[in-house]
Amino acid sequence: MTDERLARATLAAIAGLDGNTEPVERLGGLTNLVFRAGEYCLRIPGKGTEEYINRANEAVAAKEAAGAGVSPPVLHFDDTTGVMVTRFVEGAVTMTPGNFRTRAGSPGRAGKAFRKLHVSGVAFPFRFELFSMIDDYLGILSTKDVELPDGYHDVVREAEAVRKALAANPVEPVACHCDPLCENFLDTGERMWIVDWEYSGMNDPMWDLGDLSVEGGFSDAQDEEMLTAYFDGEATAADRGRMVIYKAMCDLLWTLWGLIQLANDNPAEDFRAYADGRFARCKALMGSAEFNRHIQAI
Repeated sequence: MTDERLARATLAAIAGLDGNTEPVERLGGLTNLVFRAGEYCLRIPGKGTEEYINRANEAVAAKEAAGAGVSPPVLHFDDTTGVMVTRFVEGAVTMTPGNFRTRAGSPGRAGKAFRKLHVSGVAFPFRFELFSMIDDYLGILSTKDVELPDGYHDVVREAEAVRKALAANPVEPVACHCDPLCENFLDTGERMWIVDWEYSGMNDPMWDLGDLSVEGGFSDAQDEEMLTAYFDGEATAADRGRMVIYKAMCDLLWTLWGLIQLANDNPAEDFRAYADGRFARCKALMGSAEFNRHIQAI
């Protein structure tokens, strides 16, 4: 069955969709099949995602984020299969690293969207625990025929300094997206919408900003624009330090995610190169003098 036929069959099996579902157009997605179907957006989970995604948690988070005004309304969610339908955002541009560079004000709009979510008071069921998730992903990989990058466990041990610094200076966790790929942002030019809540959970808010900076390859100027919009002013040294630390830590975690995609034969990207590249970037930042300064700042 072609992807388009699968989308049509999936939509036909969903009761209560009384709007226009034509035409059906395949959109992006690294692990899932995503389609525009008229006035709807359909998401069909990809192969192997059930190993590491809790769909019941995602359903709650997607609905809470919509209620907070940062994500489109959820019209259908099957927390057994993970099939989801939301309202399609007309006139919005799907963001990429290039779009974040060329669309004036977009880093600031992303910062404001994060702020709106983080101060909304909504609660997500999952607690996003960085080092626990690294252990979980390593457990999944132990059952698969794929090699870790050389020195991965050594870098995890070096990251113990980060764990201790964060534990000694905890912040109140808030509802976070936790997986801010550029493509999970939809920009109308006036506001930024955030989509795809598979990895969302209660977390340090600076994770979201640090991770988006990495995904978008943000310059120092883009980081400042995002931080200034988020805080409506200057960020403290401690907040800036946590954001930079999470740039390295998200690469440490998503290295393993990439290897899981490799083991699951995900054809969307060269996930060996993806994982190796993220790990190299993590090591480079952790080995820099500025990284130690930021640990001290928090």
